[in-house]
Amino acid sequence: MDKRSFLATAAWGGLALSSQANAAPKGRSVNSPALLTLTGAIAKANRGPLDPALDQMMVKQKVTFDKARTFEFSELAAMPRKAIKPTLEYDSKRHELAGPLLVDILKAAGAALTDSTRLQMRAVDGYSPSISVADARRQGFIVATHLDGKPMPLGGLGPLWAVYEPDRFPDMTAKPVSERFALCPWGLYHIEVLAS
Repeated sequence: MDKRSFLATAAWGGLALSSQANAAPKGRSVNSPALLTLTGAIAKANRGPLDPALDQMMVKQKVTFDKARTFEFSELAAMPRKAIKPTLEYDSKRHELAGPLLVDILKAAGAALTDSTRLQMRAVDGYSPSISVADARRQGFIVATHLDGKPMPLGGLGPLWAVYEPDRFPDMTAKPVSERFALCPWGLYHIEVLAS
């Protein structure tokens, strides 16, 4: 490719990237997909209703909504991070998990935050435990984005894991480690906020 063609191609690519960047909603990247979707009793939506043709996993898991707040990995990673060190059931070793507090994500979506508000969490495999906002606060639930300092991959426990540190609670440490994480969906992708 000669110099003129190279410069023209580079300029055209720069214009295309610039126009894409200008088309992205404020604070959003055009190249980063949403990883977490909050629906239900939220006030700060940034997407419209469920698309029955394109939101296939949600449709198969019987999720419905008319508005939602989505979060990209970069948005979650930019939020204040809390680190916990639970003993994991998979290898019975302590690992550092880090990510934003679940309640901080709820606040960013303008969610109803009474103690009795229920959070129906959904994982990519369909697992769907429910907790109250009171329990999320008391147990210090985070949405982990990192395990031992590295982003968690899809296919492992990530890229997102709603989790807490059961080692801090005597009633949980009395249970076998395999029973301590029943309310902690890894592969988290959706939270429905159910106002009381």
